[in-house]
Amino acid sequence: MHRTFVLSHYQTEPLLAARRAGEGEAETSVDLGRMSVRLQLTDAGVALPDGSTLTWETIAEINDAAQNCFAIHDGEATPIRAFSEVTGRLASLMPTSRAPTLVLAGIPMHRIKDVDPLEDTRNKMRAIGALRGRVLDTSTGLGYTAIEAARTASQVITIEIDPAVLEVARQNPWSEGLWSRENIRQVVGDSFEEVARFGEGQFDAILHDPPAMRLTGDLYSGEMYRRLCRVLRRGGRLFHYVGDPDSKSGRSVTRGVVQRLGEAGFRDVRPRPQAFGVLARK
Repeated sequence: MHRTFVLSHYQTEPLLAARRAGEGEAETSVDLGRMSVRLQLTDAGVALPDGSTLTWETIAEINDAAQNCFAIHDGEATPIRAFSEVTGRLASLMPTSRAPTLVLAGIPMHRIKDVDPLEDTRNKMRAIGALRGRVLDTSTGLGYTAIEAARTASQVITIEIDPAVLEVARQNPWSEGLWSRENIRQVVGDSFEEVARFGEGQFDAILHDPPAMRLTGDLYSGEMYRRLCRVLRRGGRLFHYVGDPDSKSGRSVTRGVVQRLGEAGFRDVRPRPQAFGVLARK
């Protein structure tokens, strides 16, 4: 039975370099860099771990598509993307030198300049501090935030409005923990509506990392912040990702977020520029 592998140009370049050097094998990865394997090179292509062959023509096509990750099944390569019937946007998986990022409507959902998506996620974790008890993650995306939070929290509830995003995440090897960690519970729905369903003070911490304001304005609204404040226990912490604080739009968004969080009932509302966000307490 042939397995599904996931490659990008980061994984195909070592194969092509080894071929150019006349070598018979090469070290690369078939899961976007999570683990390394040594693969045999043949005249026809590369022998994958399940016995199938990835042709040199297909390898070259992947190598030329710098913005895409590809699912490989039975030697066939398919770009990892999905069109959303909910939002009318295309969701796709874009490679980096480490974990990939999610791209929505052409916008990467993680910082990828001078930092990789995993380090971006860990910056958010450092900003909010050690997580215990129940944690709410309002925007699942590829699940990196939920997976990191689940390392120490007793339960993480993560909400995603878009089934297309979850379809992309299911094909991402770095998102595997979303389905394998028993203390992560997924909710498919609009966070603006779903948060209103939770009881008062149910969460010890909240990670609010919505897409850009122009894509999901209601998740930056005063009403959203009042709903988040209601479900957070007294003394609980909220980290709100807002984007680059040094950009013109980032400065404006940050000022508005700080003001509305204070009006919603949060205290000690302070920017955390190293994490591109704002930290607040109830």
